[in-house]
Amino acid sequence: MTHLLAGAPLPRPGSTHDLERPGCVVAVGAHPDDIEFHCGATLARWASEGTAVHLVICTDGSKGTWDATADPTEVARRRAAEAADAAAALGATGEVALLGGVDGELAAACAPGAGGLLHDDLVGVLRRLRPDVVFGHDPWRRYRLHPDHRAAGFLTVDACVAARDPHFVPERGPAHRPSWLLLFEADEPDHVETAPPDALRTKVDALLAHRSQWTSTMAIDDADDGTGATAFADGITAAATEVGDAAGTGPGESFRRLAL
Repeated sequence: MTHLLAGAPLPRPGSTHDLERPGCVVAVGAHPDDIEFHCGATLARWASEGTAVHLVICTDGSKGTWDATADPTEVARRRAAEAADAAAALGATGEVALLGGVDGELAAACAPGAGGLLHDDLVGVLRRLRPDVVFGHDPWRRYRLHPDHRAAGFLTVDACVAARDPHFVPERGPAHRPSWLLLFEADEPDHVETAPPDALRTKVDALLAHRSQWTSTMAIDDADDGTGATAFADGITAAATEVGDAAGTGPGESFRRLAL
């Protein structure tokens, strides 16, 4: 089955793996379900071991449907509810913060400075929650199609830099420097977090909570008898195994690791 993770760049042998478990992480995604697709198993493993896991979603997801008759307001409402359910499935005990950008229009809303409210909002989130590790989209991924993923990546990188330096948006609280930024969808991954079977099962459960996305991103029929969901889970496991085989680790999720 073709799925969202198929064809992703693979880490090289000798890539680093498995950071010391952080006390607090913030994962930033462009849309509801992006986080679960790309770092869900890592978050599930760390949450089960006691890490405080917070999710930040940049857009309202209001255009995330193939149904031309759907009401975008209702789509956004449904996707917010699904995001909360997915976070609970992951075992995340922290916040699910919705920054409220319009789906498909994120780039215009997240630049630093005048009008860059989402940038300043994310700086405030990072300074308030004070994570050890931040996850986000790789904004430098080549041949990327979706503009929101690119914009969310730059938003995350820019906000991490601003959050660590006290003279950037000082009204958003005292500076905080996370230790690591792990970029998913990485163009040149160099780090793997291993994903044991229970974490992969939890990742799949969290993704399946995004039922509005079954048809469009998971190739699961709305009236699925379980066959489609099983095939989807097998695809997630196969992708994690491919990452581990390339890096010489067990199954895992791959990232570009940047020190902050």
